[in-house]
Amino acid sequence: MTMTDPLGDMLTRIRNGQRARLSEISSPASRLRSNVLNVLKTEGYIRDFERLEIEVGKPELKIHLKYYEGEPVIKTIQRISTPGRRVYSSIQDLPRVCNGLGIAILSTPRGVMSDSQAREANVGGEVLCNVI
Repeated sequence: MTMTDPLGDMLTRIRNGQRARLSEISSPASRLRSNVLNVLKTEGYIRDFERLEIEVGKPELKIHLKYYEGEPVIKTIQRISTPGRRVYSSIQDLPRVCNGLGIAILSTPRGVMSDSQAREANVGGEVLCNVI
């Protein structure tokens, strides 16, 4: 059976892993998922991630979750643009998540980046998710 929202599945795995206080989780690999994880790592929401070949032709991402004083660093992670409802934002309408305390991850013509990087690059795009 095919998955209709692979990015939403990965975000749910991260959410569930942090609620269960797991140190690492795994998710099937794709280029979009790797780019989103790279933004999360750059912004300090996860410790690290690595791409592994479990079987031939089936790569997997191992995501190392981050905690601070026993509490998860990611308070909420929410999918904004879904396969049934795409949400696009121009540079003037880019959302500020919790007045700058959180980030919005965007898919732009210059690649996947956070909202602050998109403002610096002066590009808009599809709002993938919000992270607080």
